[in-house]
Amino acid sequence: MTDHELAAELATRAGDLLLALRQELADAPPAARKAAGDKGSHDYLMEALSARRPGDAVLSEEAADDRARLSARRVWIVDPLDGTREFGEAGRDDWAVHVALWCDGELAAGAVALPAQGVTLATPAVPAPPDPPAVPRIVVSRTRPPDVAVRVRDRLGGTLVEMGSAGAKVAAVVQGRAEVYVHAGGQYEWDSAAPVAVARAAGLHTSRIDGSPLRYNRNDPLLPDLLVCRTEYADAALAALR
Repeated sequence: MTDHELAAELATRAGDLLLALRQELADAPPAARKAAGDKGSHDYLMEALSARRPGDAVLSEEAADDRARLSARRVWIVDPLDGTREFGEAGRDDWAVHVALWCDGELAAGAVALPAQGVTLATPAVPAPPDPPAVPRIVVSRTRPPDVAVRVRDRLGGTLVEMGSAGAKVAAVVQGRAEVYVHAGGQYEWDSAAPVAVARAAGLHTSRIDGSPLRYNRNDPLLPDLLVCRTEYADAALAALR
């Protein structure tokens, strides 16, 4: 099985596990659902990667940072449940599972599962999004749309669309349900590694908001900002962010 295939399989199966947990705990308090989802998906991914790629390092949101990853050639970067808040809310589908592989300095494979939508987007072959509408849509957080998104909206003459997890937002751009995702104010490598791998495979622009490259498996996993968008909007969006 290739790394691309493995990423897709693990993200999808972790998503299936999360759907089952969500149903099983439908009457439990949201906090209990969220805690069970984080732990259940993390445990599955760690066990599966240990069995399938025993020589590889892993960086997971739900585990202590093993610094051995900094000298490893291959590091899996995973977010077992991206959008924990949305997972805890009945009926929401804007949460995701992220599985990415960093190898020799670059993202080498990635998968974003959207379990409640029945979709997994995975490298190496991700279809380009369809033609955009006349008014571009800028997807933002439900709770804290950053000022940078407002600046991009004003520059492009677009509209803001609220959504949950980072993976769901990038997937919306990949699928043609939005044209731009811009974020500033705090994220980590596991929030964006798999979504960025998928976006690149679809031919989208990906960068920091200053236009510099997104780099992974760094000493500090904090990666606080990013821009993912259709290439025709990249120059104008970056100009608005300067």
